[in-house]
Amino acid sequence: MTGSESILLIEDDGEIANVVAMNVGDLGYVVEKVKNGMEGLKKALAEPYSLVILDIMLPGMDGISICRRIREKNPLIPILMLTAKSGEIDRVLGLEIGADDYMTKPFSVRELTARVKALLRRSRVEKDSQLNNNEKGNIHFGDFSVDFDKRKVVMNGKKIDLTVKEFDLLALFIRNPGKTYSRSDLLNLVWGYRYEGYDHTVNSHINRLRMKIEKDPGNPVYLKTVWGVGYRFAEAEEIL
Repeated sequence: MTGSESILLIEDDGEIANVVAMNVGDLGYVVEKVKNGMEGLKKALAEPYSLVILDIMLPGMDGISICRRIREKNPLIPILMLTAKSGEIDRVLGLEIGADDYMTKPFSVRELTARVKALLRRSRVEKDSQLNNNEKGNIHFGDFSVDFDKRKVVMNGKKIDLTVKEFDLLALFIRNPGKTYSRSDLLNLVWGYRYEGYDHTVNSHINRLRMKIEKDPGNPVYLKTVWGVGYRFAEAEEIL
């Protein structure tokens, strides 16, 4: 960890911002606080932050829109979302727009710092993995061509537009053909934290991914269901 690493906190509640900044700062990071959504977005897109902590309800621009804009420009930076809303729809939406983790106010400071450390650790592992596995920058599998550096998927010569989590799911599967993953495995590996009870989030992403990569989503060739267990990606000999 270097002194140049910093975390962007976009939160308009001054008391919460101060508590988060103080405790996260104890991890050794400089925490930059911003109250306005538009200003926060500009900073997030302009500076190489190690993590963005983002409230949903903000003046200027809401956190959902900010998260989407950040993900368009930077698919890898960890994003932890905060909100006073506790509805399940809000939770799922927060995950599906590309957030890596999600906490509802009021939250435990100890849990917050634990999740921040987990996100930062996972981010460093992913960066190290990319540096040490340049030979896996591109994979060709059946009709697929996947460029992991550009996060680009081409199928039968046509670019497939995937969301952040859809790409992460496909990348995991296509790197490990034949391996079966439970829904809990996928939540942990792709979302980066164990979201107990959110199996339907995985199901919805699998269904949308199938709609984009399968000729007949009801009878998938690539992304197969292993009944009672989870999902797996077909092995090469299965699609010849």
